[in-house]
Amino acid sequence: MRVLVVTAVAAEADSVAAGLAAAGYARLGEEFVRRALIAGPDSASPLTRHGRAGHEIHVYPAGVGPAAAAAGTALALGRGPGYDLVISAGIGGGFPAVAPLGTLVVSSRIVAADLGAGSAEGFIPVTELGFGRHEVHVLGSLGRRATRALDAAYGTVLTVTTATGTAERAAELLARHPRAFAEAMEGFGVAEAADQYGLPALEIRAISNEVGPRDRSAWRIGDALAALTDAFGKLPPVLESWTPHEPD
Repeated sequence: MRVLVVTAVAAEADSVAAGLAAAGYARLGEEFVRRALIAGPDSASPLTRHGRAGHEIHVYPAGVGPAAAAAGTALALGRGPGYDLVISAGIGGGFPAVAPLGTLVVSSRIVAADLGAGSAEGFIPVTELGFGRHEVHVLGSLGRRATRALDAAYGTVLTVTTATGTAERAAELLARHPRAFAEAMEGFGVAEAADQYGLPALEIRAISNEVGPRDRSAWRIGDALAALTDAFGKLPPVLESWTPHEPD
């Protein structure tokens, strides 16, 4: 089993790696896969390799937003060796009724919530416009097993390019996606890149803030990163027992 875990930033990658270490995964090495002409804050962050008993999990902070996530994921996948699964992981916003601060959400669906067009009647997803898609299929069987192992919530994770900052925007998203549990900025990009390589994807989010009015004083980033570490301390047995040929 070989899995690629893609985060946005190095702090998330470090939290994932800490969880893997707690699960008995040794750090096998690292490599720099990015060749950015314009250096970003995490341009010098390497892909790290972790393993135990013939299983490997690689962790890579690809950058913030769906474009950076897709490009970074494709770059990491293109370098090989062959992967079996790609996971988008990190912190994110939770819809408070179903995903309180410090809890975990596993994706039942990964949806690009603002990929489409506006109209007098409201937002039109790109799929309804007749080209492209705004949702990537995820593995239901693996997602449900991960949900049980992590004591997580299981629901739609929205990918947005602008984090929600008002109650009105939160209500609009819930009206369009009533099964939405969380929002973040990378999942759809990661899943699109994985799909181009014929690989399944999953998204795991640790909740650092509520989806709604922007209030930085209420954010709990440290708690969310700790929850992410805990999640990846528990997840490896689920991944090791999973096979790509399992029925969904």
